[in-house]
Amino acid sequence: MPSQKQLKWSQLKVGITVLVALTTLAVLIFLMSGTGGVFTKKIGLKTYVDNASGLRVGAPVRLSGVDIGNVSAVRVVPDPDKRLTPVEVTMKVNTKYHYGLLRKSETLLSTAGVLGETYIDIDNTNASGPEAVNGDILQSREVPDFQDVVRAGQGTLQNMDAILKRMDRIIAFVESGKGSVGKLIYDPTLYNRLSAMVNEFQQLVSEVGSGKGTLGKLVADETVYNKINATIDKVNLAIDDLNAGKGTAGKLLKDPALYDNANKTVVNIRQLTEDINSGKGALGKFAKDPEFAARIQNIANKLSAIADRLDAGEGTAGKFLRDPSLYNNADQMVVESRELVKAIRQNPKKYLTIHLKIF
Repeated sequence: MPSQKQLKWSQLKVGITVLVALTTLAVLIFLMSGTGGVFTKKIGLKTYVDNASGLRVGAPVRLSGVDIGNVSAVRVVPDPDKRLTPVEVTMKVNTKYHYGLLRKSETLLSTAGVLGETYIDIDNTNASGPEAVNGDILQSREVPDFQDVVRAGQGTLQNMDAILKRMDRIIAFVESGKGSVGKLIYDPTLYNRLSAMVNEFQQLVSEVGSGKGTLGKLVADETVYNKINATIDKVNLAIDDLNAGKGTAGKLLKDPALYDNANKTVVNIRQLTEDINSGKGALGKFAKDPEFAARIQNIANKLSAIADRLDAGEGTAGKFLRDPSLYNNADQMVVESRELVKAIRQNPKKYLTIHLKIF
């Protein structure tokens, strides 16, 4: 039977063995689940957000989906300059990924899945500048969280519910036969009218197919086709004659003499224009001679003065134009002449009797 001293020593060895095993297991678990181990060099970074959204101490910090550290502290700071982003998040990240950690990198609060834990995601897509060092503050970027999505979804669902209610009212209104759409669907009068219209259209098509009426003759009678074909042949013949230079129009298109004559005419007109501009000939003097222009102006002034005197009723011609007594006398003379002619026609003997006197 072992002594009490041997029993205590055995228990002590078992306890030491269990303690060493537990310590080894804890170290292995920490090395496997951590971001580098106890002896890994880390740096501290900070970021400020408006809402922690369930972020806890120990939450992972990821760079492009890879764990590079953990959140070491989450607290609200009483800094007046941080009123919009009062939550300070302190992170411990592994320096092994220093090439991807830049001072212009942005931090985002992301969620693993729909109901997963919240973690810090570092985005360096648009980052530039030097690498981040211990104590640097990374800029945060707001992203809509799950609650924001739920709120937006609730607004959308409410709008959809309102639209569905309106659709239900419209459908009920239509099913009752009210309104234009309701009458269009449920009123048999429209169907009867459409049926009658279709029947009339079928009858019209049958008449056209049988050659009745103007359209029927146009479709079934070959005379119209023959006439159109003959007309086309005549047009083609006329075009051939034009291309061959026959007739007046053909000569107009094909005869080079016409072009030469037209070209000569243009040259003559240009020469005439140049002569007029240079003051040659009657037209040139008329356009360029100032003495001739002065004479024309003098004649125009005299004609204007005569016209003014005529309008004022001066002289014989003026009185002829302005004096109403001349018109009255002429009118009276015409009336008396008519009466004289009428009297002569009625009793010519009275006025055409010839008296012969013999001395």
